[in-house]
Amino acid sequence: MNDETGRGYASLGVVVVVIIAAMAFVLFFSGNQVSTILSTVGSSIGDSTGDSGSRVDTQGQDPASGSGSGGTAGSGSGGNGQVADAVSGPPALLIVRTGTLELEVQSLGATIASAADVVTSAGGYLSASNETAAGDKASATVVYRIPAAAWDATVARLRGLATIVRHQQVDTEEVTGQVIDLGARIANLRATEAALQTIMARATKISDVLDVQKQLTTTRGEIERSVADKAALEGRAAYGSLKVTFNLPAPAAVTTVQKGWDPATDVDQATGKLIKLGQRATSAGIFLAIVGLPLLIAGTIGLVVAWQLYRLGRWVLRRRSPEIAPG
Repeated sequence: MNDETGRGYASLGVVVVVIIAAMAFVLFFSGNQVSTILSTVGSSIGDSTGDSGSRVDTQGQDPASGSGSGGTAGSGSGGNGQVADAVSGPPALLIVRTGTLELEVQSLGATIASAADVVTSAGGYLSASNETAAGDKASATVVYRIPAAAWDATVARLRGLATIVRHQQVDTEEVTGQVIDLGARIANLRATEAALQTIMARATKISDVLDVQKQLTTTRGEIERSVADKAALEGRAAYGSLKVTFNLPAPAAVTTVQKGWDPATDVDQATGKLIKLGQRATSAGIFLAIVGLPLLIAGTIGLVVAWQLYRLGRWVLRRRSPEIAPG
């Protein structure tokens, strides 16, 4: 009985050791597989380097995982096919147009209204405006966004509203290559995101899950930035920016012609001065006759009275003085 019990315990121990060894083997190789997958995530899609198993894990898609994250619906996991679709075929030429136009117009308000009608009828819109009221120097500056397909026709119609086109400049920048590069980058990032989601579903270690989550967050941020940059370039190419300045005509300049020597002019000037002197002398005589003569008479009478008073005083003094007897 004891021998049979000992053999049972020995067999049970062997089974337990085998089970533990099998679990360790599975965990070891499963962890290595996740680490290998993490080491290849983010590499360029279509890269021929590395083992085939890593390429399948980073570019493939688990059928149960769908077509990407909810924030990037429709991104798919086409891998090389998606990138090929993004860059295949002749791309549409994307050109960013930026222009300035300075016009001289007869009526500021009426011309601005007509220009708005021209732009809106072409499918464009007003982006900004600034108007200055300063009499003859009044002006207005308006920024229009014009569809690329109607750019030339719209600019020509705006020129037709002016009496004089003072200045025109148009700058162009081709951004086709930039948009294609951003599209390929977005496709790569979305494929990487899909691969990271697959790895997240297969990961068994918490450290691996955290690593995948960190890379997934970084990848999604890069996708959002690239999508925004691509949309901005496409928007600038779809609608060009035209800054139009409306000015009223400049007032006519007054020119003074320098005349040569003219004797008649000198005679006129001398005669005028003589007349002015005569007028001043006459005015002085009239003033003296009206004001000076009464003053002169009054002054003369005053002097006579004073003289008589002086003589009277001396006479009185002599009468009062004692007579000196003869010796």
